[in-house]
Amino acid sequence: MTQSADFARDPADGDTLRFRGNLSLAHLGDLADRLDGVEDGVSRIDLSGIDRIDTVGAWVVHRFATQRKAEIVGLSDDGARLMDQVQAADQPVAMPAKPLPAGLRVLDEIGEAVSQAGRTLLGLLGFMGATVLAFANVARHPRRFRFNAVVHRFEVVGVSALGIIGLMSFLIGIVIAQQGAVQLRQFGAEVFTINLIGRITLRELGVLMTAIMVAGRSGSAFAAQLGTMKLTEEIDAMRTIGVSPMEALVLPRTLAAILLMPLLGFYASLIAIIGGGLLCWVSLDIPPVTFIQRLREVVPITDLYVGLVKAPVFGAIIAMSGCFQGMLVESDAEQVGSRTTAAVVQAIFLVIVLDAFFAVFFTWIGWI
Repeated sequence: MTQSADFARDPADGDTLRFRGNLSLAHLGDLADRLDGVEDGVSRIDLSGIDRIDTVGAWVVHRFATQRKAEIVGLSDDGARLMDQVQAADQPVAMPAKPLPAGLRVLDEIGEAVSQAGRTLLGLLGFMGATVLAFANVARHPRRFRFNAVVHRFEVVGVSALGIIGLMSFLIGIVIAQQGAVQLRQFGAEVFTINLIGRITLRELGVLMTAIMVAGRSGSAFAAQLGTMKLTEEIDAMRTIGVSPMEALVLPRTLAAILLMPLLGFYASLIAIIGGGLLCWVSLDIPPVTFIQRLREVVPITDLYVGLVKAPVFGAIIAMSGCFQGMLVESDAEQVGSRTTAAVVQAIFLVIVLDAFFAVFFTWIGWI
């Protein structure tokens, strides 16, 4: 019959506690409670007299030995391996922090968001610096310039986007003309709808809406492409063979966006003016000749300059935000999606902030 687990002090050595019997779950009984009542002074635990030991028994002995800082001896090879596993598993459990009060939790989330925004801004500034250095290196060594890659990005960023940007701009021009005519009709000033269409499309909406469309279309594509390459270790392989990812991947995309944004912005403004002119012709009985003549009278050339100055800056921000977020992908495919979303949000936010800055700046220098 299997003997239940028991223990006793060694008569010859009072510091040694000898165990005997079966140290398995079915035969432990109240062993743990009896061990808690053992007096201090135990520095050695002898398990050479036990018949069997399982994980629960090993845990009971290990806990007692840890409390009394005693040494465990006498185990067989299998028992010693089991005890080592139990000791390795004895790690403190991270308890969830006590929930903060609602007010403090809101402040904590705000602080974390501000901190994250600051870290992202610093990272983006560093990435911009790395892009400038890559451009300088290519300028010093023109043979390293990847002309074919830039031309391919021209097609992706510009040519393929003409349809959707044209449709969006045409509809925006119609909406501006319709809403402007409705409001100005109250004062008998429908003719000033032409002023509204010409100035707001050339100066603001043409370039701004194009930038938002490019951010959602091309900026997200840049982040997803580079993120996937980072995930599949293609970028690490490029570094291994001596190819700079900044020169081979980031620079062509950035140059394509910078060069094509002024063209796309002008194209969007032109299509929006056509849409507005069409509605003026149909709804306000203003013929195209009169519409164009009025545009030439009321729209200063500085409005065109404002749009053309802002466009390349917007293109650089969109391309670098997309590439920056793509380069941050590290562990899994889920990060590709989250970084792509972050690239679009970041690019649109920065574009709007820069547009507000440009509005104040151009007003200050007299381009109004």
